[in-house]
This record gives sequence, structure tokens and C-alpha cells, in this order.
Amino acid sequence: MTHADPFVSSLRPTAVELPESGIVRVMNYGRDREGLIPLWAGEGDMPTPDFISDAAHRSMRAGETFYTHQRGIPELRDAIARYLGRLYERTTDPERIFVTGSGMQAIQIAIQAVAGPGDEVVIPTPAWPNFAAAAEISGARPVCVPFDFGPDGWQLDLDRLLAACGPRTRALFINSPANPTGWTISKDEIDRILAFVRERGIWLIADEVYSRFYYHGDLAPSFQHAVTPDDRALLVNTFSKNWSMTGWRMGWLQAPPEIGQVIENLIQYNTSGVAVFMQRAGITAIEEGEPFVAEQIERARRGRQIACEALAPLNRARFAWPDGSFYLLVGIEGYDDTNRLAERLVDEANIGLAPGTAFGPGGETFLRICYARSAESMSEAMERLTGWIEAN
Repeated sequence: MTHADPFVSSLRPTAVELPESGIVRVMNYGRDREGLIPLWAGEGDMPTPDFISDAAHRSMRAGETFYTHQRGIPELRDAIARYLGRLYERTTDPERIFVTGSGMQAIQIAIQAVAGPGDEVVIPTPAWPNFAAAAEISGARPVCVPFDFGPDGWQLDLDRLLAACGPRTRALFINSPANPTGWTISKDEIDRILAFVRERGIWLIADEVYSRFYYHGDLAPSFQHAVTPDDRALLVNTFSKNWSMTGWRMGWLQAPPEIGQVIENLIQYNTSGVAVFMQRAGITAIEEGEPFVAEQIERARRGRQIACEALAPLNRARFAWPDGSFYLLVGIEGYDDTNRLAERLVDEANIGLAPGTAFGPGGETFLRICYARSAESMSEAMERLTGWIEAN
């Protein structure tokens, strides 16, 4: 389709001009290849465990298939508040918790609430492309501030980031541990960002969905430790990563209770809430799932080691050991067109990686590897990748 098409030309320009996801594009290119090892999407290779799925089945059999609370059933909001309290050793008010149809919808709602036409949202990049797209859909302009990549890995220049916040800036978006770089914010950086947004009256949107996947301690540094009830802070999380529930599309948003009616309205007008049987599964995941989460983290830790150790001997591979998340960005000397490179790796090595062009400024010459997989699968994938690099 082109803009000359009468159907397309009659649509809202903002919708027409949204770019195709580079991640989805390469997935569509290679998803049906027999024997392909898919490292392109942000998910592992373990299905949702039975103890979680069984909770949803029990709820459906009990007839919990009707409309429900737009903010989420009280039992799940209480469970999430207790879960956060255990992790961060501070009390979380359930009235600050809003259950959403995925972490992505939590991001959409956060941006819908604070930014619109003429506004700006500042985002460090490379970043998951959906962050910028959510701003664009709302009519706001994403302002990208690239990380620096060097011998010490991915670094965020805070002076440059904060200087990018101008009079039209409505929100500063921070994803840590970060997708796709693995960069993880420090406590000092958290304190400085909070001081800045407080002074400027800017909203902070913090995506911390990978906070459990941290390789220098049990839990990544978090805004959870530092925000106060007076802060303009919207914190995003999801059930997808910790509990292997990517296909369930369920997450949550933490927001000041004073804007609770606004968030409830946005949930109502976007999706009218999350199915009760899914929320029952969420309660079970949170209350019974710690052994499974530990297994997930250990698989990612081992996958990280396999990927980095395989690439380390190759002079043509540029990468840094990620501090958190379950992604590795790798650049291959001599290949700057990572869209074409990703297709070649599908065709010639039978592995699926995401092109760095999908992640915005700073990521163009890299490929993203998701290493949240079994050791056997990762070892085979890296053997294919390194073999291809050496042969080409």
C-alpha cells in the first residue's frame, strides 16, 4: 500500500506514518523456517507452567467470564502490592495498582494520560520501538537521546539526556534494565533523574519489567526505592517475563491514586479491562511462582554466559556483557545494514535475530539476541552464528 491508495490516504496521517516493527518484519520473514532457532522476540522458550494455567482453567470453569473491575480485581491488586512490598521492602498501596492488558498497554495508557499533540517524550535509545510508537500514536513527538557505546559498554550521558528535556517535554521515559542494551541504571542516576523531574514538573515513566533479570545482585536498582507519594511517577510492569506469560497480555501500572479515575477511564475506553480468569492466574503466579522465577533467571544467566563467551574470541564482534535484562546487542564488522543481515542469518544460518535498526538511533549497526533460552538451544544458536561470522 502507498499513500496514493484511496483507503490509505483517507486514514489519519499519524497512523499511516507509523513504521512497521523491524522485529515483527524479520519474524514474519522467517517464522516458518524448519529448524530455525528464534532469538528475535523478547521471550524465552518455556511455556507458562501448569500451576498458573490451571488457575485460569479453574476460574473459567467457575463461570468467571463476565465483565469485571476496570482497575483489576481487588485480589490481584492486593497481591501485586504485597509482591512489590516483599521485593522492595516498603509498603505499596493497592490503590496505586491498575491491571492492564499487557505491559505495552500500561505504557500506552501512561503516555495517553500525560502527552498529546505538541508534546514531547524523551527516550534514551536504542530502545524497544513500542516506546516511541506509543508517543507517536498519542500525537506526541518522541525525542531520542542515544546511549554511548564504548569499551565500558552502553553508557547514558545524563547531562545530554536532561538537556533534551525542553519546554514541550511532558515525560521522561526510562527503561531499566534496558531492552535491548542491557544497560541498568544506578542509584545515583535514579536520584539525579528524580530531582530533575521534580524540579521541572515532568512526568517520569519507568519501565522496570526486567528488574528481576540483573547479574550483579538479586534485584536491579529501581525507582521503587526512591519515588514518593508526591512524585509524578508512572511505573510499568508485566506478567510476561518473570512468569513466562507473554501470550497472556497482562501487566500493571502504578500511578498516584489521585489520578485513579483517569486511569480507570483510559482502561475502559481502550479494552474494558482484563479477563477475570487471567487475573486469577496472575494471583497464582505472584503467590506461588518464586521457584519458577528463579529458574527463569538462572536460564537467562546461563544464556548470557554462553552468548558472550561464544562471541568474545571474534575480533569482528562488538558487544558488551549486559548488566541486566535478557538481551545482547552485537555488531558485526563489515555489516551495517542489519535489516538485510537479519534476513541473511535466517536464510544462511537458520537463526532469527532482531535488526538493530528497529530500536532507533544508536542501534542501527547491531543485532539483538534474546538469550532467555535453554543452554542447549543457546549453544546451538551461537555455534550457528559464530560459524557464519567466521565464514563471511
